[in-house]
Amino acid sequence: MEQMQQMTWPRRDLLKTPFLGAAMAAATGAPGQAQTLGRPAASDDPTRGRTLAFNENFKRLDTALWDAGPKATASAQGFYGRSAFARLSGEAGFNPYRIVADPLATDGTALQIGARYIGRTLDIPNYYGNATADYQWVSGNLQTASRDGSIRAGWRNGYFEARMRFPAHPLTWPAFWLLNKNSILNPATSIEVDIVEHKGFEQRLYGTYLHEWGDPGQVHQGSGVTPGVDLTSGYFRYGFLIDGERCAPLFERRRVLDLETGRPIGWPLGRAAEMDRSGDVFWPLLTLALRTDVPFPAPLQEKDRETSMRVDYVRVYT
Repeated sequence: MEQMQQMTWPRRDLLKTPFLGAAMAAATGAPGQAQTLGRPAASDDPTRGRTLAFNENFKRLDTALWDAGPKATASAQGFYGRSAFARLSGEAGFNPYRIVADPLATDGTALQIGARYIGRTLDIPNYYGNATADYQWVSGNLQTASRDGSIRAGWRNGYFEARMRFPAHPLTWPAFWLLNKNSILNPATSIEVDIVEHKGFEQRLYGTYLHEWGDPGQVHQGSGVTPGVDLTSGYFRYGFLIDGERCAPLFERRRVLDLETGRPIGWPLGRAAEMDRSGDVFWPLLTLALRTDVPFPAPLQEKDRETSMRVDYVRVYT
């Protein structure tokens, strides 16, 4: 399709499958290889010695805290993938943001972020997919930052955790991730922490990444995680520890292991000193996107025209 070939995608839509190759092999390989987590130990609890600084349990959607719509950036339209991220009021007659009763949630309510296939020409400002049939989806993105560079909630160091339930779907791409404040107005360089990225058709696998974008010092780290459970079957805790120059992904508060060495992952944050000098902080995003690196279902099943993920809570311990 000529129109699709002319589109340029933000860098978040670059394929990350090279990082996942080893994990996919482990997930389908011999018994005993399908788990990439360290053994639980009380001494490894990432909350130990830290104070709960942020506890969003989604009794309501606090619009003073959460901004909605395209990713906060001054450099691009803020969309990526196959869907338009709705503003708080919704788009095309669909509002993806709801607080729902859920007995499986810690306090009985959860945030639900939905995705719906609209299937007609859209009129969403700056969205590249308005007139392209298989991009005519509306989904959601919540964040604690705004395009003007203001941060409603952010932290330099801490243990960041969300308890989430993902959908099983041929296109969904949910994520809990962080960006740094300075990247909004100075996007030549940015730091992206993907605590969890999930593909809806890979129920037992997810990806975790640390990207330091832009030169000098561009570095990318990443790993597939195969925790041995169906990630669409219930709520699970996805976490990431940032402590000075040290970064570590966790699942259910257990350290993720390096696929080659078998040791707990410890990624260095190369721009730690730069962040400290400028007073930079990380701010969280909760996103339900649609992937572009897989074919559009032909036909799209009725059950897949609308889907959703749920977030029980977001917590930060400092």
